[in-house]
Amino acid sequence: MNTNQPMAEVFGFPVDNESPEAKRYRRLRLCPFNNRVPNCTKDKAENPLGVCSVFDGSNIVSICPVRFRADWLIAEDAASFFFDQDAKWTSLTEVRLNDGLGKSAGNIDVVIAAYNSEGAVVDFGSLEVQAVYISGNIRRPFEAFMADSDKGAQFDWKGQKGYPAPDFVSSSRKRLAPQLMFKGGILHAWKKRMAVALDKALFETLPDIKEVTRDHAEVAWLNYDFDYDEDHRLVNMVRYRTVYATFHDSLDTITKPVVGPVDKFIEQLQTKLDNKLSPPDAPVLDAADI
Repeated sequence: MNTNQPMAEVFGFPVDNESPEAKRYRRLRLCPFNNRVPNCTKDKAENPLGVCSVFDGSNIVSICPVRFRADWLIAEDAASFFFDQDAKWTSLTEVRLNDGLGKSAGNIDVVIAAYNSEGAVVDFGSLEVQAVYISGNIRRPFEAFMADSDKGAQFDWKGQKGYPAPDFVSSSRKRLAPQLMFKGGILHAWKKRMAVALDKALFETLPDIKEVTRDHAEVAWLNYDFDYDEDHRLVNMVRYRTVYATFHDSLDTITKPVVGPVDKFIEQLQTKLDNKLSPPDAPVLDAADI
């Protein structure tokens, strides 16, 4: 793969994949991963940011939640946690969830609904998908590549200002924790199970979550990895592991900060206070400077 630049996949294909299919997907800005419409809609519908995944050293991590819909593995894995093996089920995307006051608690990424022979819903579970946030600027290399995508294997972005990289901390604190608190709190009160689909690399940055057996679990953490198929020049999403946990243990672990020593904070306060009480002297201007 071309690792001289940050993008593992653009519109579903590595940048050095120059097959007719890859070129067609780039030209038409298509999404191969079951988006709600044929085209990519990431960031902007008219000018989508078609980067599906990025490099994290030698690893590949997804920065687009739709990327996790490949072959609908996540729906199959969530359904196997929610329901009995013989249940009939389907997936419903972007389902609005309201609280008891009728105010929106956000959209559930995917609801897995079980139904009977008459088509009536008999059970459901919530599937949240957490891709990884990016620090730096990913649109600049994307637009540079799209302006001359024939470069393929020769496209180089090393040493550029604002070189993008995964931001695992923001992914968990700004997105994942609030989802568990608000949407998860409602679903837990309803005694409905949840599944969270996320990248192996992101999960491994989280504090250790206490595992329980599948039968006692309320939350299933579905971990996926992304492997490069050199023969076909494609990135494949593969199952890695599932971690079963209770709702409260999951929430406490995700939202509980790692506490450092208070002395460090006091030192910071002291420095700020010293600067405020004894501001630096204004520079004396020499006659030559006037």
